[in-house]
Amino acid sequence: MATLYVENVPDDLYKALRKQAKEHRKSIAAEVLSLLERNIPTAEELARRRRFYDEMKKLRARKPLSPGPFPSAEEMIREDRER
Repeated sequence: MATLYVENVPDDLYKALRKQAKEHRKSIAAEVLSLLERNIPTAEELARRRRFYDEMKKLRARKPLSPGPFPSAEEMIREDRER
């Protein structure tokens, strides 16, 4: 497992990180690791997102089973007002 050292962290950013770590009952290192895991996608995560996107693209391209005789929103509102 790799080790990461970060230098020259601005004081206000470090204070905010320390506060957030305390709120989550974690060490600063554990909080940084948690933030990285949540915000930096791995190659596997990017591949999973690509598969999801491709599947959604296929689903959107499919024609509906039947368009149905559904009235438009305007027609439904007009009909409702005429009652």
